[in-house]
Amino acid sequence: MKSLIRMRISSHDAHYGGNLVDGAKMLQLFGDVATELLIINDGDEGLFCAYDNVEFLAPVYAGDYIEAAGEIVKIGNSSRKMVFEAKKVIAPRTDISASAADVLAEPIVVCRASGTCVVPKECQRKLIKK
Repeated sequence: MKSLIRMRISSHDAHYGGNLVDGAKMLQLFGDVATELLIINDGDEGLFCAYDNVEFLAPVYAGDYIEAAGEIVKIGNSSRKMVFEAKKVIAPRTDISASAADVLAEPIVVCRASGTCVVPKECQRKLIKK
């Protein structure tokens, strides 16, 4: 089971000089992906327990378009192990003009992570029916 969201990173998300966005924004996107995966799988939003690995691989700037994808790779009694990847697919070209942008021929992986979510047994509406 997989989930994918795409969004444009806003100038409000820029936290550092040069319109650089902090890594927490990618984790926020992964949290949204995890929530969708849990709703699809269990019929409940569940809770994110912990990341066991996070790798920030390339910078993200205001104006970038990011695709965040996730997948449930293991299902326990109440735990759901997931892996995530965020890729930059469109980048602004402010060197050309304030509104120029390019679709990247090869997306750039900006972040990878893995973690565990939990859906309490009493909240697993879909799994109870199986």
